[in-house]
Amino acid sequence: MDLKLKPFDFAQAASKAGMADVAQRVQAKIRQEATGGVGGVDKPSFQSSFSNALNSISAAQDKATVMQREVQFDNPTVSLEETMIAMQKAQLGFQSAVQVRNKLVQAYTDIMNMQI
Repeated sequence: MDLKLKPFDFAQAASKAGMADVAQRVQAKIRQEATGGVGGVDKPSFQSSFSNALNSISAAQDKATVMQREVQFDNPTVSLEETMIAMQKAQLGFQSAVQVRNKLVQAYTDIMNMQI
């Protein structure tokens, strides 16, 4: 069985999921690594990148929940359109996190099932 992995562009995936701030931070860290970085700064790990992405998804879900509540209370400063967009961003972020988790579990299962 020939297993080839395609490189994963986390910044592109984050920007498509509506998390532009995460994408910008990832791109800034990539540029920093390419130029040699600042002395003494550790390279970002997958764990820290994934943790930051999950925190951004959680913040998007919290924002959507607050906006939903405000629309229900007829707050004139919060529009239904903005609320629906915030809800879709939160949903897309959650779905992409679930897909990453599923791929990680599948990769772990594949590795554990390999014959030595």
